[in-house]
Amino acid sequence: MSTPLSDLERIKVDSRFLRGTLIDDLRDPVTNAISEDNNKLLKFHGSYQQDDRDLREERRKQKLEPAYSFMLRARLPSGVVTPAQWLVFDRLACEYANGTLRITTRQTFQWHGIIKRKLKPTIAAIHAALATTLAACGDVVRNVVSTANPVESQAHALAYEWATRLSVELSPQTRAYHEIWLDGEPLVGAPDEEPLYGATYLPRKFKIGLAIPPLNDIDVFAQDLGLIAIIEQGTLRGFNVAIGGGMGATHGDPTTYPRLASVIGFVTPEQLFATAEAVIAVQRDWGNRSERKHARLKYTLDHRGLDAFKAEMERRLGFALQPERAYRFDHNGDRYGWIEGANGRWHLTLQIESGRLADVGARRWLSGLRELAKVHTGDFRLTCNQNVIVADVAADERARIAAIVTEHGLDGYRVHSGIRHHALACVALPTCGLAMAESERYLPELLPKLETLLQTHGLLDAPILLRLSGCPNGCSRPYLGEIALVGRGPGRYDLRLGADFRGQRLNQLYRENVDEAAILEALSPLFWRYAVERTPDERFGDFLLRIGAITGESHRIPVEGTA
Repeated sequence: MSTPLSDLERIKVDSRFLRGTLIDDLRDPVTNAISEDNNKLLKFHGSYQQDDRDLREERRKQKLEPAYSFMLRARLPSGVVTPAQWLVFDRLACEYANGTLRITTRQTFQWHGIIKRKLKPTIAAIHAALATTLAACGDVVRNVVSTANPVESQAHALAYEWATRLSVELSPQTRAYHEIWLDGEPLVGAPDEEPLYGATYLPRKFKIGLAIPPLNDIDVFAQDLGLIAIIEQGTLRGFNVAIGGGMGATHGDPTTYPRLASVIGFVTPEQLFATAEAVIAVQRDWGNRSERKHARLKYTLDHRGLDAFKAEMERRLGFALQPERAYRFDHNGDRYGWIEGANGRWHLTLQIESGRLADVGARRWLSGLRELAKVHTGDFRLTCNQNVIVADVAADERARIAAIVTEHGLDGYRVHSGIRHHALACVALPTCGLAMAESERYLPELLPKLETLLQTHGLLDAPILLRLSGCPNGCSRPYLGEIALVGRGPGRYDLRLGADFRGQRLNQLYRENVDEAAILEALSPLFWRYAVERTPDERFGDFLLRIGAITGESHRIPVEGTA
């Protein structure tokens, strides 16, 4: 007897290619919310319904509905934004959202705090700026990410173009988006088609990323489909293909776990589209549609077997993948400051803590980027580490760009500690419905305390990967942090240690469900030993592995040490 489908599969089947009754809900003036079924469909259109959890109890006492609003996410292939688009996005943040722009770990923007009646005009304005929110969320291929600075060579630029084309080619074809948000007229007698996805789309979200060695700034092994560009003698030869990465997990459920993608072979550029479609199609047909916790590609591989999945993929392709080519990653962080490209143009990487662009005190980051967008003649590139690159700057424009950066307090990267340079945090409270603990709001409190410890041991400049997540879902890729905190409840976290600095080893549970005092107490002696016993150029995560603080490498690990 077949296993019953999850409720979301029913919703997708009945949705008429993602329409549902969204139009009716958006017109309803009685509530600021939409129905539960439509909320699930809304994700495919790039938005999540949220409420301010700080206000829940007070509003409940007043017999008011929660303070509902919507998070909206753009689909920006490879994170490229023109100055004109930036100014539009900035205006929308100030007029319709909460006055901030947030750079995500998938090279795009999120707007928070949009009320229901402003959702449609915001999406329409994004569309008018030649961008979209379609498929920024939902059970589809999400925003395709790539190494953030493709202008280092002609081969880099070509690899970036392939990633961008993938993002376009793998977008859903439904006309529902234009009908609902852009007042498009339904085509009578012309049924919708989704040649790749079908009427029920994918079992879960699907993430694709392209890295160009020696930089792994996208964490390629965290992707469902990771592509490693192979450049030899200045020519793009093709891509190593890695499948089955994913960071999501559930506390207390050892059947869920983070997993690193497995490299299965090499394809030429001409084979890339067919290969990506084959991986997606097998996951579409083989993925678990009964239990969403087990619906990602990583579980399909571990249930059906990597070899069986690859064989089925190659059968559909009609050719076998070539053996993987040699590659090497040096690190998965961003390179701050000015870097000269192969064409003589310059690129300035700015650090944006937690990706949040806002004007707070001396930090006038939102205003600063607005002023840059008014004069910059190149473009902007968002990174998977929540930072922004002011790209393609002429040499004689560097001084003007640098002056704006300094004036608005955007030059902190010059003096930041090693751990601050490499810190990521998800949004978490108060808007994320999954959050169990603080993350973005906690990072500014935690960092000075960690820096004090590190300075005590002479390690203030040591580059250490720090990742904070308000829950085990893993939006900030916490399982790839040398130090990571994963929220368990208010003020309590799992302390995880020991990933490497190249994104090729997962960390492991070190202390379970502990508070800040216990976290600092656990880290202090490890920092002392690292200061005294490390070898030249030895990274913190590698040191922990060498001294036995963690047990070794694994492509998959349970969130708790119970499996």
